Amino acid sequence: MNFMQDPAAPITRRELRRELRQRRRELDPREQGAASRRLCRTLRRLPEVFRARHVALYLPNDGEIDPTPLLPWLAKRGARAYLPVLRPLAPNTLWFVHYHGDTPMVTNRFGISEPDTRHGAHRARRQAAWALDVILLPLVGFDDDGQRIGMGGGFYDRTLAFTRRPGPRPRLIGLAHDCQRVERLPVAPWDVPLDAIVSDRRVLRP
Repeated sequence: MNFMQDPAAPITRRELRRELRQRRRELDPREQGAASRRLCRTLRRLPEVFRARHVALYLPNDGEIDPTPLLPWLAKRGARAYLPVLRPLAPNTLWFVHYHGDTPMVTNRFGISEPDTRHGAHRARRQAAWALDVILLPLVGFDDDGQRIGMGGGFYDRTLAFTRRPGPRPRLIGLAHDCQRVERLPVAPWDVPLDAIVSDRRVLRP
C-alpha cells in the first residue's frame, strides 16, 4: 500500500498506525520466528551493537519483531541488557532497568511485561538513558528516508529528547518487520531521529 499523502484524502498518523499494526499482527508464528532470527543475525554484525556493553531492548507485544534472541549473546559477551519501564511520577517517560532471569516482572497498564517498579526504583538496577550504549526500540512503521512512526504515546520521544542536544548519548536503532516499510511517512517535529533502522530484510542509516 502506498501511504504518500493525497491532498484530497490525507492519511493521518492514526490511520497509518492502525494499518501497519494490522500488517505485523497478520504474520503467523513461523513468519514471526524467522523474521526475528534474521533481525538478530543482522544486529550482531552491526559495529555499535557488537561493541556495546549496555544495551536496552524490549519484550515484543502486539506483533512487534522480537529482539530477545540477542539476550544469550549479550550475556555471553559480558554485556548488560535493560528493559524500558514506565517511570512513576513522571508521565509518559521511561526508566531502563537491568534485566536478567531473576528480574521480578509485572504487567503494566498497557498489558506489557516489565520489571517491577519497586525493583527498578533502586538506582543500582537502572542505567540512565544517556549512559546506555545502544537502545533498540520498536517501530510501527518506517520509510526509506529513515522516518519512523511509533505507537503514539511519545514515551521514547520524551525520554530521549536529550539526544537533540550536545553531550553523551546512546545509539538509537529502530526495529521492525520489513512489511512495516512504506514509501513515505508524515514527520512530526517531536520525533527523535534514529541512527539506524533495522528490519528482517534491510539496514537503513538516515
